[in-house]
Amino acid sequence: MADSNEMTINLVVLGRTQTGKSTTGNSLLGSSDFESHCSPSSVTTCCSLGRSSRISGIIRRNGCELALRVQVLDTPSYPHSGLSKEQVRDTVRSALAQHFGEEGLHLALLVLRADLPLCPDDSDHAIQFLQELLGPTWKDFTAVLLTHADKAEEAGFREEAYLHSASSTLSSLLSSVQHKYIFLDNQKTIIKEERAIVLRKLLNFIRLNNYQVLLLKHSKE
Repeated sequence: MADSNEMTINLVVLGRTQTGKSTTGNSLLGSSDFESHCSPSSVTTCCSLGRSSRISGIIRRNGCELALRVQVLDTPSYPHSGLSKEQVRDTVRSALAQHFGEEGLHLALLVLRADLPLCPDDSDHAIQFLQELLGPTWKDFTAVLLTHADKAEEAGFREEAYLHSASSTLSSLLSSVQHKYIFLDNQKTIIKEERAIVLRKLLNFIRLNNYQVLLLKHSKE
């Protein structure tokens, strides 16, 4: 919280290569802070922080409208085509402590592709990575963003049908994070109204968590 008339939410995007992490970060910020393009190798190699301008008309607390600011930490993918698991983990852990060490993290956004099945090994690796980064309460501070939802819809899977047909692996993951998930079509530039819907959903997740933050301290281990 910057002042009584403004609220800042701190987010980190995590996920595999080519899931749309950086594009998602740009959509949430309403900018093009993070490099994002199709590539045969992992594009993001270091962490970078993006900050939105003041956003109005999104949140009210105690009967008063607050201006919203969004901070998004973009991260290298895991697994990564050029970095080891330890390098990615240490890079992300250090950046989280640097940027959110005092204010705390509101949500880690695990980005998955809605048009690709989630395999047990991928889910296990993602959960282990989240546990190593965020600690034992990772489930309370994690939401799943399912990108490329337009491709799933083109195949006849709207949200309800998609979830009904989801693998037990994905269903279990969504259940573990208390069904905090959002479908995103980030193949096209997100329009202002769609961005507002997504931000309101994220704020609702944060509200249901009683506006708690995860405090992250830098580890020298």
